[in-house]
Amino acid sequence: MQVILAKPRGFCAGVVRAIEIVERAIEKYGAPVYVRHEIVHNQHVVNTLRRKGAVFVDHLSEVPAGNMTVFSAHGVPRAVEEEAKARGLPVLDATCPLVTKVHLQGRRYGNTGRTLIMIGHHGHAEVEGTVGQVGVPVNLVESVTDVAALDIATDTPVAYITQTTLSVDDTRDVIEALNARFDDVMGPDVSEICYATQNRQTAVRDLCRVAQVLLVVGSPNSSNSSRLREIGVTEGLPSYLVADGDALDPAWFDGIEAVGLTAGASAPDELVDSVIAALRRIGPVTVSQLDGVEENLEFGLPRELRDMPTRAAPVPAIAV
Repeated sequence: MQVILAKPRGFCAGVVRAIEIVERAIEKYGAPVYVRHEIVHNQHVVNTLRRKGAVFVDHLSEVPAGNMTVFSAHGVPRAVEEEAKARGLPVLDATCPLVTKVHLQGRRYGNTGRTLIMIGHHGHAEVEGTVGQVGVPVNLVESVTDVAALDIATDTPVAYITQTTLSVDDTRDVIEALNARFDDVMGPDVSEICYATQNRQTAVRDLCRVAQVLLVVGSPNSSNSSRLREIGVTEGLPSYLVADGDALDPAWFDGIEAVGLTAGASAPDELVDSVIAALRRIGPVTVSQLDGVEENLEFGLPRELRDMPTRAAPVPAIAV
């Protein structure tokens, strides 16, 4: 059986930064360090950080007075920032810079007096953070049907922003529907939508051309991982979202000669290796990697952590 790896796959720069912020905070300030919500949407990552001394909470009220607190990569509403300030909690903000960019776009559009529309998933942590950051009412849409249902006059000047875990392809139909319905629409150029999401989705489409089955490593609550699996289904492949190698069913691979393997932006490459090891227990395996985009982007750390020794960036392993 041939296992073909997508490129790129796994951690993006925002996730690498967020995890490093928690790890360095534990090293510098000592355990426990409190993290509001999961730092990223991957249970393996969360459990690993928990063993190192991170404590994950849903509300700041769960953080004892004076304890170091980290905001997750998804961002938080202003009300949470203000609550932390009122309580005097020391805070490190691990919000992905690309999410912060969406916050700034939303504020800029709101300040022009335009009615703001956000393309995103109801209940997602990033959406809740963005809605709470922009300072104006936000109309949330997920689909073309939602656009049609908006109670906004067609001659109203509107602007849209997008959740970063949605790609150009995910949002194209909704943006077209907005332009068709409203006379005056502003929004970010497609080049400004999260590079990591688009790159991983493009790589999966390439993978589906040469594979018979698609495996996506990621957690069920990871929006970008779930979308990668959905792309496989759309491309006509049996597609499975798996946490690690233990989740594989040997029956999936009966008569299969080529398995496509990728990972969501919050899934570490060691979990990809565990899937390859599980496939080897089913039968002989060769591993190759498709050509793809080389991602070299790095995001800086908060100034409080910049005096610590620099670490080498993680390099994805390829089990052969």
